[in-house]
Amino acid sequence: MDNTFGKLISDDLRLTGHRANLTGAQHQHIIYPRDPAPGKSVELFLATASDPAIERAELRYTTDGADPRAGGDSARTLAFRSARREWDSLLWDYVTYWSVAIPGQASGTMVTYCISAFTNAGEIIHADYPDAEERVQHAAMIHFGNIPADAPFTPSPQTSAPLFCYHVDHDKPPAWSRDAIIYHIFLDRFYPGDGDDWIQTGDMQDFCGGTLWGVRDKLDYLSELGVNCLWLSPVWQSPTTHGYDVVDYDRIEPRLGGDEALHAVVEGAHQRGIRVLLDFVPNHLSNQHPVFLDALSSASSPYRDWFKFDERFPHGYECFFTVKTMPKINLEKPAARDWMIGNAIRQLEVFDVDGFRLDVAAGAGVNFWTHCRPWLRAVKPECLLIGEIIDAPDVLRRYDGRLDGCLDFSMNDALRNTYAWETWDERRLDAFVGSHRAYFGDNFILPSFLDNHDMDRFSHIAENDNVRLKRAAAKQMSLPNPPIVFYGTEVGLCQPLSTRHHNLDVCRVPMVWDERQDLDLLAFYKDLIRQRRLSKL
Repeated sequence: MDNTFGKLISDDLRLTGHRANLTGAQHQHIIYPRDPAPGKSVELFLATASDPAIERAELRYTTDGADPRAGGDSARTLAFRSARREWDSLLWDYVTYWSVAIPGQASGTMVTYCISAFTNAGEIIHADYPDAEERVQHAAMIHFGNIPADAPFTPSPQTSAPLFCYHVDHDKPPAWSRDAIIYHIFLDRFYPGDGDDWIQTGDMQDFCGGTLWGVRDKLDYLSELGVNCLWLSPVWQSPTTHGYDVVDYDRIEPRLGGDEALHAVVEGAHQRGIRVLLDFVPNHLSNQHPVFLDALSSASSPYRDWFKFDERFPHGYECFFTVKTMPKINLEKPAARDWMIGNAIRQLEVFDVDGFRLDVAAGAGVNFWTHCRPWLRAVKPECLLIGEIIDAPDVLRRYDGRLDGCLDFSMNDALRNTYAWETWDERRLDAFVGSHRAYFGDNFILPSFLDNHDMDRFSHIAENDNVRLKRAAAKQMSLPNPPIVFYGTEVGLCQPLSTRHHNLDVCRVPMVWDERQDLDLLAFYKDLIRQRRLSKL
């Protein structure tokens, strides 16, 4: 398994996650149906362990936007029923599963609710406590050496019942997404532009000089390849090569060409029948962003509660995986949530892009996307929202009805196991593909990929064996969900064999545009893509 899976990479970490998800009182946004339709009742679930002993549980909900925790005339209270009790050997405890049903609601209704469990001793535990994700992230940081092995875990105190929500609608993924063939471009490494040279191509932690103008100048190449959707790495102002630490969501990075260049890319792509996805980053921003600097400077800042400041965090505030330069935004705060949704709305309105790949979507959380998708659909009904959630399939399913789909890391793992690592045979892969499709159904888009900007290239772990790459690509193009091609894979772009797992930058080598391109492999990819597009007619 690749390091990309982080908190799931070892049996110990997976065991930690399993136990955390059954400790205390856990709801984890588990509802049925996962994507509620108008007029249909919705069943909600709660799991509790035997310590502490839970005597009863209740749910309070509203349908008018009011906070159900406040009581009020619009709040309704429902009692959970104990559905079943089971022994869990990995937890080494009994687990009680509870359920309750909320009556069907009209289309466009946002149902907001909170859940409380009551012990025999009169103690109140609100779902989800203890925070399972906190516990898993703590274990993962120890595993990867981000914090000392003996660092104690202390769950954040639960001062009030957290809110949960779901939206009632008929919304489904846009029809065009089912026929998409996506090309993933890491902008700094794709092409500087006609008449321009790379700044440098040796240090992958420094700028190489790719630009949006370069993408504009290669649109004919991409059209001839046959792809019909581009996924661009982050375009907003940022101090880094990757752009995932945004300094200003209102300004396209001047180094990449600024607003004019992005307009040129989108207009040129649309003229060729190619859609454009931006890589949107809502989970965190740069520690140079004015909003964070204001919050950091004063406890009375209006943005102070947009971030979590606590001496328990290594840098005094919560970050993305303890990276000091990437403070995490608390999107459970309505003002922060609305501000971030507004950032996405502006990109749809100003640049006419076709949707977003959503970075660290699980960090933003289920509630955020439940609020976000209706707003973005109102602006552009055919916009696509695909989340990056590196987790087990059962966790991805919680986003059904909140996102249009997620990048399929489980399929990526299966394809690499079969054709790159060669630890699976094709019979096992086919069995996985069948189960995977049945588990998710047809209304949740799961784009497949062989590699991306955060993992070793497929060709690298396959020891630059094009036979293995071709077999993997052929299988990928036969899968029902949209395929993603990482820039350069189609021409045999390689990273040095000595760099395996060195750092995240090693796979982000500059694209080759000269005689180093493998033209046989390029022809193979063009034919695969042509056949897939014909099969969709």
